[in-house]
Amino acid sequence: MSKPRIATVSLAGCFGCHMSFLDIDERLFQLAEIVEFDRSPLTDIKHCGPCDIGLIEGGLCNAENVHVLREFRAACKTIVAVGACAITGGLPAQRNALDIGRILTEVYHSRPGLAADSAVPNDPELPLPLAKVHPIHEVVHVDHFLPGCPPSADAIWAFLTALLEGRTPHLGHGLIHYD
Repeated sequence: MSKPRIATVSLAGCFGCHMSFLDIDERLFQLAEIVEFDRSPLTDIKHCGPCDIGLIEGGLCNAENVHVLREFRAACKTIVAVGACAITGGLPAQRNALDIGRILTEVYHSRPGLAADSAVPNDPELPLPLAKVHPIHEVVHVDHFLPGCPPSADAIWAFLTALLEGRTPHLGHGLIHYD
């Protein structure tokens, strides 16, 4: 029987949820015995193959985030929104009260000290920013939500082991926090 496959992706966030995932420390060895890792901080895989569980941290702030999220959702049977940014937009969403066009103009064109010919970057390699930062459930179906900023290593471990054992994850008091 093949092992379940787990993948992770980071969108618009700080990578703190991935750091908490890595903070499960020696339990990573236990996890590696029962799962296969696809795209994750433990591999150099850039595109997700078919997976059983996909962990997503970060919200959606540009067109590339949306594209990556849709591809990831298509590849994963179960999607877990991990952390405040994936669930609510988190800190990146604090820009939602502001006009993104105005922000870009002020930062790249009209800020004091810039060269006279400064302009907003307009390279086709740069992803187009979205007018607002969105949580991932506004674009794809999310099967589970793991809150926290970031969720602790213990919360991630408890959540993953419940899923892998076929149980619905329930995290009690003490495992969920917002630092």
